[in-house]
Amino acid sequence: MPKQQMDFDTQRVLVKPLMAHLASLSSDGPRDSPVWFLWEDDCLWLIGTSRDSFVRRLEAEPRCAVGIVDFDVDRGILMHVGIRGLADVGPMQPERLHRLLARYLGPDPAAWNAWFKETVVEPLDVMVRVTPSTMVAKDVSYFLTGPELASLRG
Repeated sequence: MPKQQMDFDTQRVLVKPLMAHLASLSSDGPRDSPVWFLWEDDCLWLIGTSRDSFVRRLEAEPRCAVGIVDFDVDRGILMHVGIRGLADVGPMQPERLHRLLARYLGPDPAAWNAWFKETVVEPLDVMVRVTPSTMVAKDVSYFLTGPELASLRG
């Protein structure tokens, strides 16, 4: 996979339960969708329903971009992973779904909010795999202090 600017190991951000922003194309122009994700097998995995507008857009036009930002203003952390690639919409994979949801909700499905499970999780019927063609990892964590203190960030 060709990579561009890589200021840090992307795993530092991709292992965290952060929000990703999926940019996709529609006939009316670009669209942005906030999504949960799982980085596995060198691909970004997203979840949805076959009725979701972002899923329909990716089926029509698989080129997309995803941005993930780890931002903590109090600690001066600002790390960005950008992915450009192709999306493939496929059937739900229950084990991968569980790994993805466990990142955000905890490992025990019995402890997950019942309303959330019924309203959001149960209707999920597709997984989207984004295969990167390019990736960037930009670290500007010294935005509060200047580059002389950049080594103190964590």
